Amino acid sequence: MILVFCVVLVALIFEYINGFHDTANSIATVVSTKVLKPREAILLAAVSNLIGALWGTAVATTIGKGLVDTQFVTLQTIICALVGAIIWGLLTWWFGLPSSSSHALIGGLSGATLASAHENWSVIRWSYFNPITHNMEGLWPKVIVPMVISPIVGMIGGFLLMGLLLLLLRRQTPRHVNAVFNKLQLASASLMAISHGTNDAQKTMGIIALSLYTATQAGMFRELPDWMSFLVSTKFEVHIWIKVVCAMTMAAGTAAGGWRIIRTLGHKMVKLQPIHGFAAETVAALVIQIASHWGIPLSTTHIISTSIMGVGATKRFSAVKWGIVERMIWAWVLTLPITALMGYWCLKFLHLIQLAP
Repeated sequence: MILVFCVVLVALIFEYINGFHDTANSIATVVSTKVLKPREAILLAAVSNLIGALWGTAVATTIGKGLVDTQFVTLQTIICALVGAIIWGLLTWWFGLPSSSSHALIGGLSGATLASAHENWSVIRWSYFNPITHNMEGLWPKVIVPMVISPIVGMIGGFLLMGLLLLLLRRQTPRHVNAVFNKLQLASASLMAISHGTNDAQKTMGIIALSLYTATQAGMFRELPDWMSFLVSTKFEVHIWIKVVCAMTMAAGTAAGGWRIIRTLGHKMVKLQPIHGFAAETVAALVIQIASHWGIPLSTTHIISTSIMGVGATKRFSAVKWGIVERMIWAWVLTLPITALMGYWCLKFLHLIQLAP
């Protein structure tokens, strides 16, 4: 029973870190364009993240039961997955690199489950057809392919939308354009934050739901008092209380801010005006909403970063500081394998000291 609460606590710590690590995704542009002051932007992001986190469960279902064989998932497996994701999130936050919390969690879960199954690679659900949803599921179609395609879509979409806006507004004065997009960027930043909550908060919801299902199957709740019966999950299900707790935790983390990453996205990569921020946020939010509808645990970091690159490239190709972009890409590429190794060796260590079956 204590182990169950430890898993939920660690999951919420990850959610909190996700909140302040990924705050920059939704507010970096609105801060850098000076449409909002930092504290105002963080408040906007926290409230919008809270709204988005309560919206849907498709991504939570993918994380909880669509990527690995749940028969080999124990509570120790989940803790090790979360530990790997948390360490990577803190490291990339410290160095100001906008890496993916989503991919960190997925990598940690894959590596820890592989260790739990004693290197039986079949426990990783690479690709399979789901007869219920009539869609392809698994690590390849839901994670790896979108990981490659979504940044490209973000960059091209940002470039095209920005180009279209410049064409339509070519006869307007910069002062008029800034006045209009100062207001419009409030809407695009809110939509981006809602999209972030819709996709990112659901990952921890899926992990907590998986933990409760695993504990129920293992018989840990047999002597549970009636007032704690809400913990029992005879099937994988994201209960409303899980949604509320995760949503509030992410909002609290968002309120803490993530200034290092905000500086990277909003200031170091390319200089932005309100119209650029609007274009980048709108494209990123639309891509994330589509992905969330299909249960794809997308990296909001990848999308907004490449959208900013695409928007910045409309000024001139050299306007984007490609040296910083290169560092970010390395962080993206390394996230899945490094967190998988962290989750794997964490569980192996627990096996060694006989704290895991």
